[in-house]
Amino acid sequence: RGDGAGLARRGGKMASTAAGKQRIPKVAKVKNKAPAEVQITAEQLLREAKERELELLPPPPQQKITDVEELNDYKLRKRKTFEDNIRKNRTVISNWIKYAQWEESLKEIQRARSIYERALDVDYRNVTLWLKYAEMEMKNRQVNHARNIWDRAITTLPRVNQFWYKYTYMEEMLGNVAGSRQVFERWMEWQPEEQAWHSYINFELRYKEVDRARTIYERYILFTLLVIVHPDVKNWIKYARFEEKHSYFAHARKVYERAVEFFGEEHMDEHLYVAFAKFEENQKEFERVRVIYKYALDRIPKQEAQNLFKNYTIFEKKFGDRRGIEDIIVSKRRFQYEEEVKANPHNYDAWFDYLRLVESDADAETVREVYERAIANVPPIQEKRHWKRYIYLWINYALYEELEAKASKRTRQVYQACIELIPHKKFTFAKIWLLYAQFEIRQKSLPLARRALGASIGKCPKNKLFKGYIELELQLREFDRCRKLYEKFLEFAPENCTSWIKFAELETILGDIDRARAIYELAIGQPRLDMPEVLWKSYIDFEIEQEEYEKTRNLYRRLLQRTQHVKVWISFAQFELSAGREESLSRCRQIYEEANKAMRNCEEKEERVMLLESWRNFEEEFGTDTTKERIDKLMPEKIKKRRKLQAEDGSDAGWEEYYDYIFPEDTANQPNLKLLAMAKLWKKQQQESEAAEMDPDKDIDESQS
Repeated sequence: RGDGAGLARRGGKMASTAAGKQRIPKVAKVKNKAPAEVQITAEQLLREAKERELELLPPPPQQKITDVEELNDYKLRKRKTFEDNIRKNRTVISNWIKYAQWEESLKEIQRARSIYERALDVDYRNVTLWLKYAEMEMKNRQVNHARNIWDRAITTLPRVNQFWYKYTYMEEMLGNVAGSRQVFERWMEWQPEEQAWHSYINFELRYKEVDRARTIYERYILFTLLVIVHPDVKNWIKYARFEEKHSYFAHARKVYERAVEFFGEEHMDEHLYVAFAKFEENQKEFERVRVIYKYALDRIPKQEAQNLFKNYTIFEKKFGDRRGIEDIIVSKRRFQYEEEVKANPHNYDAWFDYLRLVESDADAETVREVYERAIANVPPIQEKRHWKRYIYLWINYALYEELEAKASKRTRQVYQACIELIPHKKFTFAKIWLLYAQFEIRQKSLPLARRALGASIGKCPKNKLFKGYIELELQLREFDRCRKLYEKFLEFAPENCTSWIKFAELETILGDIDRARAIYELAIGQPRLDMPEVLWKSYIDFEIEQEEYEKTRNLYRRLLQRTQHVKVWISFAQFELSAGREESLSRCRQIYEEANKAMRNCEEKEERVMLLESWRNFEEEFGTDTTKERIDKLMPEKIKKRRKLQAEDGSDAGWEEYYDYIFPEDTANQPNLKLLAMAKLWKKQQQESEAAEMDPDKDIDESQS
């Protein structure tokens, strides 16, 4: 650098130090701007400064402050020193902390706060700075200020666990348990590490809040399940041991079971099963212990289960019995069924076998668990054929709860859940509704049974539901309800002849003949009937039973107007014969005459033959020789014929033989009868001529005679 520049800098510095607050004079202009002969670099300046720092300076003399003025002067010098250090290097946080602690030692809390705040503006991520700041406030009993600092710290740096620990500890020491709990809750929202959760749990246990501690464990396990933050076996074991320690053994068992289910077969750990087995052993559940050990040994590789096998051996030496082999077989079968249902959850036959095995050798909770797993596999397609096997899972479940577990409340819940699950708009199962109603009757809850059956008829009416409901009311002798149900039933299915007949029979039993007759009249007046012949027969039998023979005849006449079936005629004739009056034979014979005339144009000749045979049987029993001879003349001739067959595509399929009947009364068939008679005569003559040729001596004797 030039000499002029150096002199100007030195002169300016001397003037500023000497004069203090005096005005700095203007720097004179240097005329010689040539470079100096010896150049000084920045590196040389820094090295020289570093060397001079290492020189041992004599310690400052001890000074005794005797008045306020000297104290203020001391403070001014000291603060100036601190400020100079900070100005030299703002990023050295130790300078800020020393400065603030010095102010704190002078009880200048406000100044110390200001220094900490300035330091935080420089580096807000420095953990030590926040800790010293908060400790200063706590040391000086500034609780609200300390809370404010901790809130700012955990908001700014939520992943620094030390802030949370200090904050919760401070609140707990102050006796603010609710505030400490609130801080823990804020901490848990950040899903911290394992120790943070256990600190929260230990905090609750210190105040005997076992339920809260359980809730925290559940949340922790839930995070493990969903977020997979800490998928470690020891967390589950700690939770289970916590439940066991506080004598909540059922909860502890559920924790172990959930842990086994969570880790599955892909991440099985022997420590979990050993802890589970030891827990069951402490509860004297030796069978469960044996099942746990066998289950784990069947699935964990032997090289990874040395400790497990060792504990199992010790257990068997203590509590083993003769059933060990049987239990091994059962466990293997359970494993097979588990594999089957895992491979195909909708294999309901496998579920049935599995449930039978579990029901024979398991407690109620295990059986319920398997049933719940089975019924959770709802058929994916809403078609009845896919649901027929599935619905029996619900039926077996309900029967098990009622008969084996003796739990009527759970049985009712099972039936109701099944009914809610079935898509009744597409299809339904009358069996479920009827079983539910019968269950309610066994529980002496008749209103609930009627309500269930009424809901079934309203949602998805079926013949079987109506019949079951009506049968129930009949058993209860509620005949008015039966009438109403029959009316609803016939509105739903007017073509069902059985319903009409049962309704009429009910009225007959009750002695209301007119109502029964009116029901029959309504029934036969329906345009569509599924079994009209059964209905008419029932109506006719009803009138015969009431000995209303004229009405019975009228019914037969009305029926013959609709159909000319041969059985109707025969039944009519037999009715007249059984009437038991003098003119019954003549009436019966007259009906046979009418039937024969009516069926002359009938294409079904077999029916006409059936009528004539029935008539002949009648005449053989009650007729005279004249009537018998007459009926014999009416009987047809049976002949064999051939007809050509055709296949579906129209091609020839050969010839077929069949029997035909030729009736003497049919004038159109008279030529055929003459031809048939001539053929028979010719055949007889041919046979006689053949016989004469074979025996000529017989012919000679006949001629001589």
